[in-house]
Amino acid sequence: MSGSGVRPGRRRSEESRQAILGAAFDLLGEVGYARLTVEGIAARAGTGKQTVYRWWPGKADVLLEAVTAYAREHIPLPETADRAADLRTFLTATFAAATPRTSDALRALMAEAQIDPAFGERFRETLLRPRREALGAVVDRAREAGLLAPHLTTDTAVDLAFGALWYRLLATGRPLDDELAELLTRTLLR
Repeated sequence: MSGSGVRPGRRRSEESRQAILGAAFDLLGEVGYARLTVEGIAARAGTGKQTVYRWWPGKADVLLEAVTAYAREHIPLPETADRAADLRTFLTATFAAATPRTSDALRALMAEAQIDPAFGERFRETLLRPRREALGAVVDRAREAGLLAPHLTTDTAVDLAFGALWYRLLATGRPLDDELAELLTRTLLR
């Protein structure tokens, strides 16, 4: 026996994890959230369903991790001398990341968060809070540069931006596009 104190056993494989996250996204687009199952995700990923359950409580948490990773990868946190451009860049990237596949996932996750309070807490802590903090940092830098509209707090500015995103995703289906990013930038700044 080695003296390392490390117990033998299977370790979480990054390759399997990525396959599971990708399978969940792909199947969501093919069958929708209601028909998405852990069994289907596992089969598509080439793993056993126990592998999925070992790492996530269920399909919503698999999608939550996939969407969170996608947001971190595709939405930069710009910090240049042009604070207005930084805000526009962040909003444009956020809206561009709302592809049909990610939009479907976001709608499903928001719905699940309303039904399951424990998942709702994980959703807020894993995805919503970090996204709010990222936009809040961009807005705070604009405030420090004297660019934020004087009547707005950082929280209210973030609420306005993400409120528009969620309203369009959940209620109207109107596009999340560069025009909206530009309009919000002009609205939030002087």
